[in-house]
Amino acid sequence: MPDKDLVDFPKQVALVHDWFSTRSHGGAELVTREIDSLLLHLGCSTQLASLVDGQSTQLDSWLYGRSVLTTPIQNLPWGRSHVQQYLPLLPLAIEQLDLVDYPLVISSSHLVAKGVITSPENLHVSYVHTPMRYAWDLMHAYLRRSHLARLGAGPLIRWQLHNLRQWDQLSGLRVDHLIANSRFTARRIAAFWGRAAKVIHPPVEVQRFCWNEPREDFYLCVSRLVSYKRVDLVVEAFNRLKLPLVVVGQGPEEGYLKKLAGPTVRLVGFQPEQEVETLMAHCRAYVYAGLEDFGIAPVEAMASGAPVIGLGRGGLLDTVRCASADGALPTGVLFPDQTVGSIIQALSWFEESRLWKKFSSESTRLWAEQFRPEQFASRLETELRRVWGLHRKDCDVGASDPAKFLGFQV
Repeated sequence: MPDKDLVDFPKQVALVHDWFSTRSHGGAELVTREIDSLLLHLGCSTQLASLVDGQSTQLDSWLYGRSVLTTPIQNLPWGRSHVQQYLPLLPLAIEQLDLVDYPLVISSSHLVAKGVITSPENLHVSYVHTPMRYAWDLMHAYLRRSHLARLGAGPLIRWQLHNLRQWDQLSGLRVDHLIANSRFTARRIAAFWGRAAKVIHPPVEVQRFCWNEPREDFYLCVSRLVSYKRVDLVVEAFNRLKLPLVVVGQGPEEGYLKKLAGPTVRLVGFQPEQEVETLMAHCRAYVYAGLEDFGIAPVEAMASGAPVIGLGRGGLLDTVRCASADGALPTGVLFPDQTVGSIIQALSWFEESRLWKKFSSESTRLWAEQFRPEQFASRLETELRRVWGLHRKDCDVGASDPAKFLGFQV
């Protein structure tokens, strides 16, 4: 770690998040909150900025009473609650934020936050949760489930997504330093933007979960019920094996999944945090078939001492130690393909070998501890100090010797 006394960290910092919507409280917002806490710990005066703000007036929000710079989307009909409906306007909107007075700009971006415009004297560090999913590798899946595309607007949507791809890449090139939430996201950044990114895993509130409760005879899946999470594959696998499964979550796929579910599958809809924590503490294993950029819920399950049975692609390769691998104590089983058959094979092996008796709940919890917020803050602080020190060094060289800074021979 660099000597903190040698790095004069800036006092004025802008922290940009995609949106502080009244309807959105996910992992990206948790990261933004932890960055804000770190900046407060470092003695910074932090100016929050976002496309819209619907939370600073909410008594139960961590943003209550805070000043948040917003964009013109804030004043459009339903902008604060349904900001995504203005998708074609969001790149233009985020560029309207004036942050040139802040020496350090940090963005927490899963869509357009990284696109804020800064000056050469600013340092812009972006923590990237994902490049714009539906403009890149999920475009075809997005078009297949788009109601407007089925009504004949497919060509218009494809043109809009083409423009978004161009902007997404160009805005990614404007950022001075990129941080990715997983190796999978770093690879996507390299493929789509041609940039390298430092990997720092996001914070997970592992302290919320109890790991030493007795395991019971049911499996658990906690997920938003949207098509790309592929909960349908999990439900179908449990239908065929006639194993008990509890599915927690809500979303547009809920009706379809209820029709699909057999007698051993129970969909319980939305559940409060305390009930989810109880289910994770007692389930035999947590099952997940989505392709995640990181995946916080599987880490929460491991914090509860529960092994994970999940897709061996994406962020889970960073977070789950597979039982079939050599070396350290395992924390789960990874299946290779996003298919019902692949899930059935993994579940059958787990059941027939009675693997839940061989996993150590304590070791699984200890593994999850590396993702706690304190670890995230320490790693991020080290990286911020490093890149800020390099930035100040470059600026000082340019100010004292412009010819040398520009690479001229004199």
